[in-house]
Amino acid sequence: MTAVQIYALIAIVLMVAGVYWLAYRHGFNSGRAEGYSGGYSEGYDVGGCVGYRDGQAIQSADSTEEIRNLQHTLDQAHDQRKKLYAHYERALAASKLGEQERLTLLEIADKLRIASETFSAFRTGKKLERDTRTLRDQALAMAALLEPAEQENAA
Repeated sequence: MTAVQIYALIAIVLMVAGVYWLAYRHGFNSGRAEGYSGGYSEGYDVGGCVGYRDGQAIQSADSTEEIRNLQHTLDQAHDQRKKLYAHYERALAASKLGEQERLTLLEIADKLRIASETFSAFRTGKKLERDTRTLRDQALAMAALLEPAEQENAA
């Protein structure tokens, strides 16, 4: 290509870009003007601003939906609180073990001691003997946990 052809090509490209830019600006301005006029013609009637009332209705519908969602969340929180309170009541009832339960645990520990000695005498297996001794130790530990609580209640 010669220099004149290159200059002509650049000029043509610039002119096409300029025409596109002018068409874009014209469409932008006419679209904006049409939007304004359409908004004014649809927004107002003889009685006042229809768009304002529509906006309030939409806002009210959104608020109603939000209130419904918040009410649902509140109901879920109340249900969760009731479940937690039921768990609390069961734990509280379980923690009110007294002297009778402590004595029962001590009797169980004594019976497990006898069973452990029996297993060791018959040589039935070290595992059974070990298991009964472990259970006896656990029963004694639970009885020991109940003992200080009773002393505090008496004081």
